Amino acid sequence: MDPPPRPQSSLLTSPPELSPLEQEVLEEYERLAENMKTLATVLDNLASAPASDILDGLRELERKTSLVFTLLKASVYSIVLQQEIDWGGGGGAGGGGGRGEEGDGDGGGDGDYQEGEYTEG
Repeated sequence: MDPPPRPQSSLLTSPPELSPLEQEVLEEYERLAENMKTLATVLDNLASAPASDILDGLRELERKTSLVFTLLKASVYSIVLQQEIDWGGGGGAGGGGGRGEEGDGDGGGDGDYQEGEYTEG
């Protein structure tokens, strides 16, 4: 693909000689040139900024990211813990309570039940 033609000042001063498409292309190149100048200015400002300012900004970003990560972990832990409580509590209250009374050694409570004796565990 050939490089785009450079707009010349003589072309810009005589729009009647240009087709509408050519005029539109030239206007788009003009907007692109302005955007590139703006980008160059911003990059120049960033390059000339002291490193300590950039590092301070990065530290602040790191703190905020760390806080969000900690909150996410706490939320996930809370959900997992709640699911374990729901699943563990539902199974233990319904079917697991009778097993310790049968004398099989699996009391399911705070102590152990064996042959009529109750010892704290």
